[in-house]
Amino acid sequence: MSAVPKLDTIGEREVDDALKEAHIPSLMAALVHLTGDASLLTDENKPVYDFFGDGQGNIKPEVQEQVRAVVKHAWLDYARGKKLPPPPPHQTIRRMMDFVAGAQIPERYVPFLKEELGIAVEDTRVPRWDSPKLKDAAAKMKVVIVGAGLSGLLSGVRLSQAGVPFEIIEKNPDVGGTWFENAYPGCRVDNPNHMYSFSFEPNHHWPQHFSTQPVLLAYFRRMADKYELRKHIRFETQVTEAVWDEQTSRWHVHVRDKDGKKETLIANAVISAVGQLNQPRIPEFKGREKFKGHAFHTARWRHDVDLTGKRVAVIGTGATAFQVIPEIAPKVAHLDVYQRSAPWLGPTPDYHKDVGEGKKWLLEHIPYYDKWYRFWLFWTLTDGILDGVAVDPSWNDTSKSVSPANDMLRGMLIQAIEAQAPHRPDLIQKVIPDYPFGSKRSVRDNGVYIAALARPNVDLITTGIREITENGIVTEDGMEHPAEVIIYGTGFHASDFLRTYRIVGRDGVELHEKWKGDARAYLGMNIPGFPNFFCIYGPNTNIVVNGSIIFFSEASVRYIVNALKLLAETGAKSMEVRADIHDDFNRRVDEENKKMAWGLPDAKSWYKNQFGRVSQNWPWRLVDYWNATVAPNPDDFTLT
Repeated sequence: MSAVPKLDTIGEREVDDALKEAHIPSLMAALVHLTGDASLLTDENKPVYDFFGDGQGNIKPEVQEQVRAVVKHAWLDYARGKKLPPPPPHQTIRRMMDFVAGAQIPERYVPFLKEELGIAVEDTRVPRWDSPKLKDAAAKMKVVIVGAGLSGLLSGVRLSQAGVPFEIIEKNPDVGGTWFENAYPGCRVDNPNHMYSFSFEPNHHWPQHFSTQPVLLAYFRRMADKYELRKHIRFETQVTEAVWDEQTSRWHVHVRDKDGKKETLIANAVISAVGQLNQPRIPEFKGREKFKGHAFHTARWRHDVDLTGKRVAVIGTGATAFQVIPEIAPKVAHLDVYQRSAPWLGPTPDYHKDVGEGKKWLLEHIPYYDKWYRFWLFWTLTDGILDGVAVDPSWNDTSKSVSPANDMLRGMLIQAIEAQAPHRPDLIQKVIPDYPFGSKRSVRDNGVYIAALARPNVDLITTGIREITENGIVTEDGMEHPAEVIIYGTGFHASDFLRTYRIVGRDGVELHEKWKGDARAYLGMNIPGFPNFFCIYGPNTNIVVNGSIIFFSEASVRYIVNALKLLAETGAKSMEVRADIHDDFNRRVDEENKKMAWGLPDAKSWYKNQFGRVSQNWPWRLVDYWNATVAPNPDDFTLT
């Protein structure tokens, strides 16, 4: 429940100022919780969102003022001690959901969204191992978690709540995973951080709408401290191999610490939370090793290398380079940016903006306002726009767009791009993508990227790279571009899942040999022949049209903990997904991905593996993953 400050610590003017920063549709839903009155949620007042709008859904100014006044009066009564009315009934909640979303939400979403909102009677993600039998079984288990990033920490929280002993193995000296390793200039999340946070661990005091790396790392550090996870973590330790012992139904997990000391841990289950985007990929350019200057990947940023006054080359224009380039362009003597394909730029005016103190106050003190604000972000950035990247079978030319809605969006985005540098038509021509929106993940745009490219000391080079020499880069046209520093913003070995260690399952089968470069798993977590082994952020659990990967982590961890509970309830020692269930699931995944913009035969991105298969993306709606992972279906597994 939101905190209520004493009235002597805040005046009515402060409340008025805070309400000016409110997202009105969310505030109108919060009003129902304050008063029990839903009369303002009319069809006439229902928001109609504009892709380029201010997020208020075009609600009339006079209605906005009326809402602020009513909320202020109701909140003052609440602050003086008036109790909240009973929770809204189901039909009212349904009405509130449709209203805030500005669309009719299918009924199948309701249980899922109630949980996301935190207004369900019971949070089913919290493990309930209350019976003596389950408590006894939990105490006898041991789980090894590989990785102390956001998914590894979350696994630790839930296993602690279930009473299951665990140990986390982390190669770095601290928690945070990608937010520990990526510390390049401009590094920040590309998802609103009121969504990029755990549902049970909200933060009403994010300093900016899209938090920077140090702020996010601090969030995960606080989480590790709050839930006393550090005592379970072995830092600066690497898992080298995990081997299934058929005789004992246990995993033998081989680890090596920073001093080279080796040890074998015995576990009932292994949770692999190593992520996808942490093993830098640098293309094998001819002559790369000859370069005499400094060269490094953005994920291994050299903070000891001063770029001031130097000629610098950035290879790549993906999400990371997009963040780096505006930060370093003003300080370097000259910057060459090498682009293979332009990213789609999604207008985001508040990308670098601070969260107003009024908004922070609203999130902290207006009951349920934070829940509905998170819901609005969730819906409008995920399932609410998925149809816009689905391929219309009747659409003739899919080279630039995949449907009427996708084509309209393309036109709107191009207009927004052209407006940023009307004096540089040569540059605009280069930064307009030649593929449909949704084929690749778009980036957040508040104008600083194109402004950086338009600087007189920056050149955007779209000619391919032929080789790297001692003193720079030679492009396919034979021109040599001198450089003192080369920065690789060339992504990661995303499709080479779990590449940092060997996993040996039944009959001595090694997982990477089984996959042969084409990683597949049931629900992204389970692989036939590898009992009691679970992946988080595994194959086909990525998202394209935004949304937060934290959603997938929360769903996956609940599923995994419930799988362990199934073992405890049945007395089985192992569970292994059936091959037919696994294969049928992956067949359906492949079929559905082909119906999306990113699955088109001509679409090229890191979403596809070396065989051209989309190994990264979840093709359905997020509600479908939530429903599929509430609890494992025993019929999907062989219990031994």
